[in-house]
Amino acid sequence: MKLYSYYRSSASYRLRIALKLKGIAYDYHAVNLLQAEQRCDAYLAINPLGLVPTLILDDGARLTQSSAIIEYLEETHPEPALLPENPLARARVRSLVNAVACEIQPLCNSGVTEHLKKVMGVSDAGIGEWYQRWMPRGFGAVEEMLETASTAFATGDAPGMADIFLVPQVYNARRFNLDMAPYPNITRIVDACNELPAFIEAAPEQQPDAPSS
Repeated sequence: MKLYSYYRSSASYRLRIALKLKGIAYDYHAVNLLQAEQRCDAYLAINPLGLVPTLILDDGARLTQSSAIIEYLEETHPEPALLPENPLARARVRSLVNAVACEIQPLCNSGVTEHLKKVMGVSDAGIGEWYQRWMPRGFGAVEEMLETASTAFATGDAPGMADIFLVPQVYNARRFNLDMAPYPNITRIVDACNELPAFIEAAPEQQPDAPSS
């Protein structure tokens, strides 16, 4: 398999975690978002949306969108399971996943912040204020969803799909100095995940395209 990824992309980070948890080997191909490599013709021929990640399977099939790819991996490589068997439990996991993927991440991704800076003239300080305005709303909802969690991870005693989506989003929140104190359940779960080899190996700093210092 070939993974087209940017080290600090939260969507790429999710997929790297899933691949590591399932023990699936892949070749890493860096796409530098800061240099707009995702918009070059060569990459658009691979992924017309110009987004990362893209996963190319051994037979040449191309998959895009992190949640769709992870669902595919869950169906084709069922062990270890990232989703519970019970339909209600699965729906609850997907609710957490969508809270991150649909409510938090879209407002805080690099495409949005690039537009705010280059087109609307928002300063770096203003970008920081943007993050501080929108991230707490989503994290507050996720924290409430996790209030009854008594397990080591978001939805069970082993990391699953919800954890895969939470960890990269918290990584970005910490990058922008969001106070995580109001979210003790999220913090506890993410810190537990970050002790595991799969999460350590998938972390941005461990990727081939991460800056050396």
